[in-house]
Amino acid sequence: MLLFTAASLSPAQAQDEAVDWEDKPYIVEDGKVDYGTYNGFRRYHNTCHTCHGPDGMGSTFAPALVNSLKDMSYADFAATVANGRTSSGASGNSVMPAFGDNVDVMLYIDHIYAYLKARADDAIGRGRPDRIDPENDPVFQEWQANQ
Repeated sequence: MLLFTAASLSPAQAQDEAVDWEDKPYIVEDGKVDYGTYNGFRRYHNTCHTCHGPDGMGSTFAPALVNSLKDMSYADFAATVANGRTSSGASGNSVMPAFGDNVDVMLYIDHIYAYLKARADDAIGRGRPDRIDPENDPVFQEWQANQ
């Protein structure tokens, strides 16, 4: 089950043809992030940080996603998360488990991508980001309207 949604796409971004969601799936204003990016932080630290380290910085188990997301497409990211990956190197085999059946990951894959892409682009620093006020957050407004 692989869901491709644009839940992190704001109405302002949808109207601006120059903005490609895959290139910039987040909104950062005055150091604060939109609902999707904030939720991605929460979801990432619920499941992914165990191997990939806090803030996507990597660990001895798994690579730094802040580096991987500099060049990885959303489609490749989503496919890797859903299907997993096995790779061999000088230090042996490494296995990324498949999360395609994990609802807590797959329903929010676009939010996790938005968070990690913001980290990869140095748009946000390490640690829990502050959120844009919900009344001024077009992503939250869109999410709320669809509930």
